[in-house]
Parts: sequence; C-alpha cells; structure tokens
Amino acid sequence: MLSVRGLRRLHLAASFDLVSGECVALRGPSGAGKTQLLRALADLDPNEGAVLLEGTASEAIPAPLWRGRVVYLAAEPGWWADTVGEHFPSWSSAAALAERLGLPAACGVWPIQQLSTGERLRLALVRALVSVPPPGPRVLLLDEPTAGLDEVAKAAAEALIAERRAATGMGVLWVTHDATQAGRVARRWLLVRNGLLEESPAPP
Repeated sequence: MLSVRGLRRLHLAASFDLVSGECVALRGPSGAGKTQLLRALADLDPNEGAVLLEGTASEAIPAPLWRGRVVYLAAEPGWWADTVGEHFPSWSSAAALAERLGLPAACGVWPIQQLSTGERLRLALVRALVSVPPPGPRVLLLDEPTAGLDEVAKAAAEALIAERRAATGMGVLWVTHDATQAGRVARRWLLVRNGLLEESPAPP
C-alpha cells in the first residue's frame, strides 16, 4: 500500500513498507525524528526519496489530494473555527464516531475554547477519519493520538481505529511512547534511532 524508499528529512533516513490493513507502531526517543517522518510522509515538509501510495508516487498526486489519502493527525491538532461542528464536512457523519469515543452527539455545538485536552484529542481523531469521503483515509499517520486520554477513552480509540482498519483496509503508522500500547495495537514495530529507521522484533 505505502512504499517508502530512501526518504530523507533533515537527519532522518527511512525505507519501509506498510501493507493494507496493517498497523505499525513507531517508537524512539524524543527528538529522534518520529514527527519529522510523519510530516514528510504527509508531504507537509520538504523531503527527498520516494513515497508511493498503491504504486503512485506522491509527486504525481496534487498535495491536497495526497493529504486526503495519507492523513496526518498531529500530537497537538489545530482548530480554526469557534465550534466543534464547524471543523467537519458534516457533523451528522461525525456524531456517531464521537459517541463511540464517549462524547455526546450534541457536542458539535460546543465551543472549542471550552474543550478539555482529552476532548480535543478524541474529536481530532474523529475529524481525521471523516475528513474525506468514504471509505476515508487510505493511510492514517498518528502522532501520540491517545497520550492525554484515560484508560477507558484510550481503549475506545484503539478499538475504533482497529475497526476502521478491518473494514476499509486503512493502513496505520502509530507513534507511541507506550510499549504496552505498541504491543496491543501493532504486530510490527519500527524504531527511530541515530537518524535511522529500524525494524524491531518487539516493542522497544
């Protein structure tokens, strides 16, 4: 599905494949380049090398269309309008997913300024999943998407992502500092260390 060959961004070099429906956990020390890698894959920062989605190179696809297929969810997602619902193409399509994550369907009218960190994280995940028409993103790039959530909300988010992978074949590259979570959500683990991306036999 996603093929990365000789990708270079600042001090980071990476080559790997992500297959349809797979979740790969990405780990490494702070500052190692995990976020740099995700942003490069989403074509948000300049980079060298080749990134192909289902055989088509990123440079052959207009950037907005690429970012609708390869969706990046930042550790601190941005919000630009006053209320939750204004950030979604259709709140009715998002409400059911919000409820799956423990939020009321009526939260579409909530002011952004009143949201807690956990509410923002959960709603940002919903936004990433519904930001493009069905079947949604082909690849989801997650940068610590559950770092501020309690165990119940974390489990709900993990279950929703796993369900979407199974239903649509979406691939997921998931940055997490939690080795236990890495073992739950993924069966392959990558480690960023000393500027290189390495396969890890177990959650490092």
